[in-house]
Amino acid sequence: MTASLSSHPRAPQRGLHALPTVASPPPLRLVVQPEGLLQVHTAPFRGSVGSVLSQALRAAGLGSRVLISQFLKGGVDQGPDRAPTLCGRLQWLRPAMDLCIDAPAAEASPSPATLAAIAEVWEVCRSQLINASCDLMVLDELGLAVTYGYLPLDEVVAALQQRPGQMDVILTGPAIPEPLMAMADQVTQLRRGG
Repeated sequence: MTASLSSHPRAPQRGLHALPTVASPPPLRLVVQPEGLLQVHTAPFRGSVGSVLSQALRAAGLGSRVLISQFLKGGVDQGPDRAPTLCGRLQWLRPAMDLCIDAPAAEASPSPATLAAIAEVWEVCRSQLINASCDLMVLDELGLAVTYGYLPLDEVVAALQQRPGQMDVILTGPAIPEPLMAMADQVTQLRRGG
């Protein structure tokens, strides 16, 4: 059995005094929140989205809400109202236009309907970025849409800066403007096999 200092009979004789009682601090509470990444997967060729599709499908299969948006891929006349859902949690969005875009807006002279279809896809993505409507967002050829003049760079940068900290975003495509590259947590450069 151990005696406290104040109850020890010789403590005052040696000039020792009892220590004041100190209240126990509250228990330490550690709140851990996942931190999302902004990743860039770029390549000198179009079609690099295939490298992240398995990641998106796996995330959806494990219960994450996933959005894949392809800004310049048409031909299926899809649009936001007819976007298919895979694995119950993955929405695949393409603009409601007849053809794929492969030239800058200044050269291609796109129809107002084509411009509206691309803007409609961006508005869905922007809204989901800001409102945290999904856990993973893959934005295929977003940089190319900006570079070609179909979407305003400042609006894209502002939306990406406003995304919730836990949301993962992956940008894919051959042209990623420098302001978007500067925001990236991870950049992957894909090369063709030799």
